[in-house]
Amino acid sequence: MLAKRIIPCLDVKGGRVVKGVNFVDLRDAGDPAEIAAAYEAEGADELTFLDIAASHEGRKTILDVVARTSEKVFMPLTVGGGVRTLEDIRALLNAGADKVSINTAAVHDPDFVKSAAEKFGSQCIVVAIDAKRLIPNDSSPLNLQKWAEDRPNLILDESKTALQWGVFTHGGRKQTKINVLAWAILMESYGAGEILLTSMDRDGTKKGYDNELNRAISDSLNIPVIASGGAGSPEHLYDGLTEGKASAVLAASIFHFKEYTIPETKDFLAKKGVPIRV
Repeated sequence: MLAKRIIPCLDVKGGRVVKGVNFVDLRDAGDPAEIAAAYEAEGADELTFLDIAASHEGRKTILDVVARTSEKVFMPLTVGGGVRTLEDIRALLNAGADKVSINTAAVHDPDFVKSAAEKFGSQCIVVAIDAKRLIPNDSSPLNLQKWAEDRPNLILDESKTALQWGVFTHGGRKQTKINVLAWAILMESYGAGEILLTSMDRDGTKKGYDNELNRAISDSLNIPVIASGGAGSPEHLYDGLTEGKASAVLAASIFHFKEYTIPETKDFLAKKGVPIRV
């Protein structure tokens, strides 16, 4: 059985690591390169680096921060935020990233993911999905992507009579009309090597992952799913890996603010029978 992965996430804005609740109310958590080096020393399996304002502000990921981080760590590094072209991906890989995360650009043009996977290999391409539960009979407007008009299987049920999750873009600022489950399946078929699945409802709340969401996506795909959004304790990570069937769990607050360490979290999971790299 493949070992499950513990992945700290560095949300970066203005060159600093930040953390908020439900994608807002951000507070400073430190220098990304220094934090990355500390996580590697603790035994983190991978690191995810997300420039959370790049797509919203229409600029590219801060390459110098990526380069500084990669100089200090040797564990796999995934970088996302503001990735819009094949050249953006090439620049990030050249700066030291091992994998590149694509979110907003994938929704604008799904063929971009296919081209990226063909050019750089699926092992380099992570599709990040920001998902939010849509409450039955909610009257909030949905913004349909033009290319999706010819793909009715991707579109959310307008009646909203059943539980659904919708795809959001631009750091969770813009709602689409795309169904998360159908979108994840399409992205796998287009060559994505992993899905980074973030529950906007649980982000920063420390109430645990949305394991109903994680399980629905994991059961439908053959590629790894990384659960994100809501980790507040080692028990939540355990639930995400077992109940949620995720291949990896991503966490931020509990590690950034020293509520738990990577070693004690791994020890907890190992004692519960989860296959973990120690």
